Amino acid sequence: MGTPLGDFVRSKRDSIQPESLGLPDRGRRRSPGLRRLDLATRAGISVEYLTRIEQGRDRNPSVAVVNALADALSLDPSERNHLRYLAKITGGECSAHCRPAPPPRDVRPPVLETLRLLEPGIAMVTNRLGDILARTSGYESVTSGTGLLDTDAPNLTRYLFTDPRARTFFADWDDVADEQVFDLWLAPSVENSEWFTAELAPVAGPDFTRRLNRHEVPRRGALRLKHPSGHELRLLRETLELSSDAQQLVVFLPADEGTAQAVDQLRRLPHSRLRAIS
Repeated sequence: MGTPLGDFVRSKRDSIQPESLGLPDRGRRRSPGLRRLDLATRAGISVEYLTRIEQGRDRNPSVAVVNALADALSLDPSERNHLRYLAKITGGECSAHCRPAPPPRDVRPPVLETLRLLEPGIAMVTNRLGDILARTSGYESVTSGTGLLDTDAPNLTRYLFTDPRARTFFADWDDVADEQVFDLWLAPSVENSEWFTAELAPVAGPDFTRRLNRHEVPRRGALRLKHPSGHELRLLRETLELSSDAQQLVVFLPADEGTAQAVDQLRRLPHSRLRAIS
């Protein structure tokens, strides 16, 4: 059985063309990308050891080996951080006796007060699993009529993969889906990731499961929304990490004048006041 670390290394190896690293083309091969031999040579490890890492039979590579793999794969800074994170959780932080448990849903009063100060702006408090824990009236305005907030415990990841309206609302649905699935690996603990995956995977289908082990670091650009009212919005996202709570405060800012005017029109529609979900 594979591991997150092994899946990531194998996925990156398969995506690299040998010539991009100055290696000779060795002709036809059974699988795409870089050969194990070439990657092992670049990293200074044996092919056997690399095979054990990729297949999940070695779960505790040293920091030096992880860094050597990052160099050999020519990873960018965000990919390097993800590789180190996967090495950490693969190394056995959560042993077999861990019981998956849902993450805490409470939002501290100072954080709620910060949201109030951001009114009538567009902001929410979430976690890496996609739970929408609190939001401003501005956030409700731009998501009204989409179905995202229809449940008592709204979750963006579940909405993306189980509600067909999401594919219309998010103009770049594939990119947003990539972001949400990637963030599952950054959840507060391995237990939480396993808990959410067990709940979502049976109903989310192949669009979710094929992304889960791909470990493609997303390029987070402007968020493009097609509101049911007909407005098209482009929003920039600023995220404040609330590390002690394993939560994030996300503020959405209009990326252009047209979006600013559309948001102003949406704010004039009836909406609820700031709401926290517990």
